[in-house]
Amino acid sequence: MKKIETELPGVSIIEPVVYGDHRGFFMETHNNKAFAEIGIKHVFVQDNHSKSSQNVLRGLHYQLGHPQAKLIRVIQGEVYDVAVDVRVGSPYFGKWAGVLLSEENRKMLFVPEGFAHGFYVISDYAQIIYKCSEFYYPKDERGLIWNDPEIGIDWRIPTGTEPVLSEKDSGHPTLKSCDPADLPVYKESGA
Repeated sequence: MKKIETELPGVSIIEPVVYGDHRGFFMETHNNKAFAEIGIKHVFVQDNHSKSSQNVLRGLHYQLGHPQAKLIRVIQGEVYDVAVDVRVGSPYFGKWAGVLLSEENRKMLFVPEGFAHGFYVISDYAQIIYKCSEFYYPKDERGLIWNDPEIGIDWRIPTGTEPVLSEKDSGHPTLKSCDPADLPVYKESGA
């Protein structure tokens, strides 16, 4: 298993070892020991499975009070996956990193606590599976608007295409207008 750091410390691309032959392939998608060896020591307590159509954009989501680290992978289709540092006091506050995740490249994205997460579906549809280090608490759910001009995410949306959003995702605030009490606080000890 190989860990590749992104522009945001703590947000990592994971490339699993894939064993393939004429019959197909095999790979470990999670192994506590192997992940600990590359510096990811989180215990994941919940698995989620999402299916979305082309041009669907989900995010940007994070959880306050019970923050979640996430390990995201695509099992069908292709998405552009994004993490944004929303930790007040972080030297990377408001910065983002993105990666193409697909069933072909088999890469995973690790997003630590304190980062907002979202993805845009490039293929006809996509199925995403992700592990969370904390359970989902609806009262702790927070979000930022996907097209915040100060963050400036390049979602790789084709010119002239409008992303398909949920009502909730289209109503999130910008990072600048967000109440600081609704943002996690950066801790010097790590991401």
